[in-house]
Amino acid sequence: MAATSERGPVTVRSMLPILGASTIGTAIEWYDFFLYGFLAATVFPKLFFPELDPVAGTIAAFTTNFVGFLARPLGGAFFGWFGDRVGRKSTLIATLLLMGIATALMGLLPGYAQIGLAAPLLLSILRFLQGAGVGGEWGGSVLLSMEFGDDRRRGFWTSWPQTGVPVGLALSALAVLAFQALFPGTAFFTIGWRIPFLLSAVLIVVGLYIRLRILETPAFRRVKQEGRVSHIPVLEVFRHYWREIILSALLRSAEQAPFYIFTTFLLAYGVKVLKLST
Repeated sequence: MAATSERGPVTVRSMLPILGASTIGTAIEWYDFFLYGFLAATVFPKLFFPELDPVAGTIAAFTTNFVGFLARPLGGAFFGWFGDRVGRKSTLIATLLLMGIATALMGLLPGYAQIGLAAPLLLSILRFLQGAGVGGEWGGSVLLSMEFGDDRRRGFWTSWPQTGVPVGLALSALAVLAFQALFPGTAFFTIGWRIPFLLSAVLIVVGLYIRLRILETPAFRRVKQEGRVSHIPVLEVFRHYWREIILSALLRSAEQAPFYIFTTFLLAYGVKVLKLST
């Protein structure tokens, strides 16, 4: 494989910078994505939908959360095309910037009381951008690890970006917990909830520093040199692998639905039904 022939034997030590760039970046992106889900269950109904009753407000907040899921396949298709045209490294830098900017802007959004319906509309737009960033990030990180690795341990190399998902989940939960403790009561609903979003800007700087230090993948460099870059790769994928795509999407749906019930809906259920403290 190109990674072996151009860089010498692929070892864990030689892969550490690549695995770090893909895994840390993925963790940062999922920190942003999960953070929204946590606050959609607790803060956003009051801040962005105060005119609705509590149940309707919660449903409206989760609807904006759903916008991110609609954007994920679109982001995956667009950044997949982008990555096949300009390279894996540039794509991962672009997705990290998109996600970080959208998340930081959420922390600056005024609520419904200040700008009316524009508040939930802007929130939905930023959530869409978040989803598009995650859609491009996940596949791109896996591809980065795969194309730097070797065939023999492809599954091992590509499993590392996936570990960024629970890390991002834990970091976002800890951030919400910490700032709830620092800003108790109504202070969290006015200023405390914004700080975890604004911290994303700091995390993005760290992620960019790591990713700017890596090279383009050997496999992409070879394809570019040979002039074999596909013009519309998404059409080729659907033409040859449509069965696998549909099957994978259905399998992921069966796994994702209960996962997000556990990580987001249960928060709203605990507050609204069980009357637990936010």
